[in-house]
Amino acid sequence: MTKIKLYNTKTRTKEDFVPIDPANVRMYVCGPTVYDRAHIGNARPVVVFDTLFRLLRHVYGHNAVRYVRNFTDVDDKINARASEMKSKGDARDLKAIIRELTDQTIAWYHEDMEALGTLRPTDEPRATEYIAEMIAMIEKLDQGGFVYESEGNVLFRVREYKKYGQLSGRSVDDMMSGARVEPASYKKDPLDFVLWKPSTEDLPGWKGPLIDRKRVGRGRPGWHIECSAMIDKLLMQPYAEGDPKKMSFDIHGGGLDLQFPHHENEIAQSCCANPDGGFANVWMHNEMIQVEGKKMSKSLGNFFTVKDLLNQGIPGEVIRFVLLSTHYRSPMDWTEKKVAEADATLRKWRALTKDVEASDIMDPTVFSVLADDLNTAGAIAALHALASSGELATLKKSAELLGLLLPEFDMAFQSKTIKQLDEARILRLLELRKKSRSEKKFEVSDAIRNGFSSAGIDVKDTPEGWEWSTTPAFDSDVLRELEESLS
Repeated sequence: MTKIKLYNTKTRTKEDFVPIDPANVRMYVCGPTVYDRAHIGNARPVVVFDTLFRLLRHVYGHNAVRYVRNFTDVDDKINARASEMKSKGDARDLKAIIRELTDQTIAWYHEDMEALGTLRPTDEPRATEYIAEMIAMIEKLDQGGFVYESEGNVLFRVREYKKYGQLSGRSVDDMMSGARVEPASYKKDPLDFVLWKPSTEDLPGWKGPLIDRKRVGRGRPGWHIECSAMIDKLLMQPYAEGDPKKMSFDIHGGGLDLQFPHHENEIAQSCCANPDGGFANVWMHNEMIQVEGKKMSKSLGNFFTVKDLLNQGIPGEVIRFVLLSTHYRSPMDWTEKKVAEADATLRKWRALTKDVEASDIMDPTVFSVLADDLNTAGAIAALHALASSGELATLKKSAELLGLLLPEFDMAFQSKTIKQLDEARILRLLELRKKSRSEKKFEVSDAIRNGFSSAGIDVKDTPEGWEWSTTPAFDSDVLRELEESLS
């Protein structure tokens, strides 16, 4: 059987994936802070690790893989959004606003991510459901001498963990000049990070941990401790059988932007709380997304949510295809051209497999390429080869491993409208055909007619002009090549 190989950020090498227990493969991926709709950059890790989840279940069995992705539902950004809502006239207290905001945002997240064909993780813990576990971990760190209290904050002493920086490959001195180190008057060292912070009475808060045998005041957890506590509770303790040396799990994933400081901080606090365990054996990080070659930002006007794309009539399967068309460890450029190409490819594959029953056999090339560090771009190339060779039953079965050609996407494609870029191209060619006919350049008008047929476009001439429509075999690339050949 082909082995799964994964690039481990921790070792900076591609390794054979060897689970701690093949009957209990465990993966954690950092989830969203729930105060607004997910943008396309947020969607990339969801789709990437959903594909890994599918691959792991294919190899080890559907019930042998436990996938945990959290919701951060207590955070400064959430508080700020709730305060903004209150200032605009919401008469409820902030806690009620926050609860409704987080509930609504989680519902949006499920709706948007499932539109991309992603499976629900095995567990989706909310941070507020694990406050007791966070407090217990902070107190455990205090007993080891790794924390201190200052102005109502509890902070982790970074320099006490000698391996700090190994994941990101940075020395402590290098980090001192890093832009993501947050200085504050209450810190003994700028690198120290917050485990617990004060909270006012109008905001969510809990009785604080015992530090140096004194109870810290009302507050809430810092961001980093949330993930460590939930991993400890869900992915390590149930499988450790009371053995501290077994406090480890298989895979930790997330965006590259989380590698430092978030994941460095997770490692520090988790390994200091469980010094005999190993925490995550494999660390995986996906690269970031650009839009048309530029960093995505609201100031540039190229910032959009998954819901924005769906509202434009772009099927979720097309979004998923574009996200998978670039290897997860490479920066990805979201472009209109890629969207059009993905749409055309999926329409062609759907037309080819419309009345085909999926095979029971997975194509070995698709599987082996995908098992080589989740090479989704290579797997898509292998799917193209299956379509070209007419192995349609195998194409349909193998596409499922990437979450493509799923039945739940059918309706979206039936209602999909043609993109504006292609519509403008069709109209230009129709005008050229009209002009060619009037000038008796019939070789040009015939070329356009034949080209339309090849591109999956039906044109009917009427006394009022023309009518056109696309067929399931519509191919944006053929249309583009037609226009280029006549220019």
